[in-house]
Formats: sequence, C-alpha cells, structure tokens
Amino acid sequence: MKSLSQPLPQHIAIIMDGNRRWAKNRFMPTALGHAAGAKRVREIVKACAEAGVPYLSLFAFSTENWKRPEEEVSSLMGLFMSYLEKEVASMNDNGVRLRVLGDIGRFSEPLQALIRQAEAQTVNNTRITLLVCANYGGRWDMLSAVRAWQAAHPGQSLQDMTEENLSPYLSTAEAPEVDLLIRTGGESRISNFLLWQAAYAELFFTDDLWPDFKPERLREALNWFAGRDRRFGSSAPL
Repeated sequence: MKSLSQPLPQHIAIIMDGNRRWAKNRFMPTALGHAAGAKRVREIVKACAEAGVPYLSLFAFSTENWKRPEEEVSSLMGLFMSYLEKEVASMNDNGVRLRVLGDIGRFSEPLQALIRQAEAQTVNNTRITLLVCANYGGRWDMLSAVRAWQAAHPGQSLQDMTEENLSPYLSTAEAPEVDLLIRTGGESRISNFLLWQAAYAELFFTDDLWPDFKPERLREALNWFAGRDRRFGSSAPL
C-alpha cells in the first residue's frame, strides 16, 4: 500500500458488517457470505501490515451473535476453526501476531485449543498484532476489567479505582487506544465494540459490504484519518 498520508493510526478497529447481505444479494447461502468475508480478512491484514499499522482489531463474533439461528452460529464456529487451522502459516510468513479477545470459555474445547495453539505459534511475530474479538462485547470487557481490578485489590474500595489503573485490566491492555474505527455495510453505529478503547476514535463508515471492502477503500480511510483534526476534547488543534 503506497502514497498514504500521515499520520497513520496506531490501532485500527473494524466492524466487519455485511456478509449476510452480500450472500443474499447473490442468492447464496449465508455461510458463503461468511466464507467470502473470511477470505477478505487476509488481504486487509496484509494491507495494514504493509502500511505500517501496528495493531488491527476485527469484530468477528459478538456476545449478541449467539441469538442468531443455530445453523448460522454452528457455521461460524466451523469457519473460525478452519481459519485458525489454515491461516497460521500465512500469519507467520507475514509477521502477524494473533490474539483472540473475548470470553472464549463458551466455545467448544477443540476451538479453544486451536485458539491457544495459534496464539502460541505466532507469539514472536512483530510486524502487526491482529486482535480477533470473538464472543466479545465492550460492556463485557469493562465489567470483566472492574472485576479483575477488584480481585487484584481486595482491600481497596472501588472509589480508589481510576481510568489509568483500570486500563491494564481491559482485554486490549497491550494495545494503544483505537485511533480509527471502520464499519462496513452501511450502518452508522459501533454495536458494543471496544467502547472504552474507541472513546476518541475517528469513525469511518462505508456502504461497502465486508466481502467487498478492498485495500483501496482502506487507503481511502487512512488518508481521511490523516486529515482529521484530533482535539481529544481540547478547544485548539494539537
């Protein structure tokens, strides 16, 4: 990816919306839409790495997605397992470190084992960190962080907790806060994704359905981001 404006976001988060509509528009089963979306992931991860973006978070499966039809959920779990089995070699070739964020305890034991294995196999890669958010919700993340803080400080009151000392207990503690949040699929909401981390993110919405979201659109989002006046609540440009 070339000819990008500066500065670059240090952390991009993407809500990958539109797989089902992409399939419906083509009179295909929903599962084929999700499969097309999974193929797009590799291309966008590679494009982010080539651009020099160090952290990329992808919203793969939300805590609310369990409400979808059982057949669709089962298909998504199978696709996730297939992705982990097939993509680790490519991740290592491209310097991608994988982390899976969310309450993975609800997943099957084989899927949990694959997650742990993929994370271990890519742990030493440094070009880009890919945070796949699965069975994840922003509210869940904040509640979990508060509970973890309290467990680590049993003698202290919640009145002693600050934003700074809670942040290390969030699932994304290793990553900077989100600079750029992208949502595909034509919707203009963030749907319980990285609520804390995206407090000052620039929001880029596109009508492209996720399987149609190409590196050219990513380049457009990055150049748009570079032109934003990020004040973080102050009255004057920084």
